[in-house]
Amino acid sequence: MAIQRIAIGTPQEASQPDAMRAALAEFFSMLIFVFAGEGSGMAFNKLTDSGSTTPSGLVAAALAHAFGLFVAVSVGANISGGHVNPAVTFGAFIGGNITLLRGILYWIAQCLGSVVACLLLKFATGGLETSAFSLSSGVSAWNALVFEIVMTFGLVYTVYATAVDPKKGNIGIVAPLAIGFIVGANILAGGAFDGASMNPAVSFGPAVVSWSWDNHWVYWLGPLVGAAVAALVYDTIFIGNSTHEPLSTNDF
Repeated sequence: MAIQRIAIGTPQEASQPDAMRAALAEFFSMLIFVFAGEGSGMAFNKLTDSGSTTPSGLVAAALAHAFGLFVAVSVGANISGGHVNPAVTFGAFIGGNITLLRGILYWIAQCLGSVVACLLLKFATGGLETSAFSLSSGVSAWNALVFEIVMTFGLVYTVYATAVDPKKGNIGIVAPLAIGFIVGANILAGGAFDGASMNPAVSFGPAVVSWSWDNHWVYWLGPLVGAAVAALVYDTIFIGNSTHEPLSTNDF
């Protein structure tokens, strides 16, 4: 069972060259992803003055995030596993595919990458606001929490099916594409309600730069819960002890 394989790791692990390279890869992948995703929303706002809450703005956000995540996962896959998301890292930890200490290193790199991307966007656009994620009118924090849990469940379930499962075979080739597609589809489904984050680091960067923390807990708790449930469900039902071989950190 997944819980039985959870590993804390050793302090020396954080200083190993491969761990540092993996964290650096996560930093750059997150920077690429957030710069593209957040930047698309800022560009749309500037061009239309109508905001990204319009149907066309929602489609633009979905496409930008899908394309950006496809690239970000692809360029980091051979170094760090291409998590590009603290929730994915948490799901990998729950499934025994990464140690806690290495996961914390990833989290720090991912959050820093998001903050740097937002700072670069603010500087490059002459001080335009990097809007923090927020709830739409009539949507409560608990409504948004359910959205984030379900959407992140779908994302991490896809990650497990296409990238983690040792029986994935040739399907692993399309893992970055599938991961990008599920994020784009979820944005179309939930973007009008809570912004459809599914990624605590993506929410963290804009919140830091704009210093706006309203309901920010939703964008951490929801994705982490959804990721944990997806990891436990997929690992327990579809991988299991009899067929699972722990993956090396080079694979994920």
